[in-house]
Amino acid sequence: MAGEAAVDLSLILPVHDEVESLPLLWPELEQVLWEIDGVTEIIFVDDASADGSTELIRDLLTRDKRVRLIRLGRRGGLTAAFLAGFAAARGAVVATMDTDLQNDPRELPRLLAALDHHDAAVGWRRTRRDPWLKRVSSRIGNGIRDAVTGDRVHDSASSLRVMRRECLAAIPPYQGMHRFVPTLLRIAGYRVAEVPVAHRPRRFGRSKYGVRNRARRAFADLLAVRWMMQRRLRYEVVEDTGGDDP
Repeated sequence: MAGEAAVDLSLILPVHDEVESLPLLWPELEQVLWEIDGVTEIIFVDDASADGSTELIRDLLTRDKRVRLIRLGRRGGLTAAFLAGFAAARGAVVATMDTDLQNDPRELPRLLAALDHHDAAVGWRRTRRDPWLKRVSSRIGNGIRDAVTGDRVHDSASSLRVMRRECLAAIPPYQGMHRFVPTLLRIAGYRVAEVPVAHRPRRFGRSKYGVRNRARRAFADLLAVRWMMQRRLRYEVVEDTGGDDP
């Protein structure tokens, strides 16, 4: 890649009312990203925050030229935030992670190393540091997803992941698809690694995405993914004679 678009890594960070977490997350990110080779851009996608998070990010813009801000006019949710970040990203590799301090930025180099042999790597939160109800609901949800799709993924909804830019085309622009990224990539034929990563307790506030407000919608989204798996068009070209230039 050449010129202004020569970006090696785009890190997308969805934000919704994380004014307490961002000042602690930023020093961790700085330390890790300076150790990663290549040109990096850091894209904060502000999902209509109302607690001062926007102003904090704008301050970072004045201090670090790698920082970009994408601000949504109204609350769109995680899928919308990720897709807005994907559309803006210029990197050959795209990474995502949460901004509530539960994802450890020090895991990013390990995920990036997995791209030596895979097209994408997702963080597997083997030991979850969530309240018991969220852990149980996640375990049940993973079991249902595995049964419906037949694609065994330990931690499908983990936001800590990296992927080659071409993988983005496999993620359809529909609500809820952020929960099924590993399966969607595999449907498209990409090689996906699961890498065990550290998971930390939430330090401030509470999750914006609880059990009751997502179970029914998540199941409907799961059926949509199952439909895509069954209806995916597959064919093999055995000969192409090409043609003369016009």
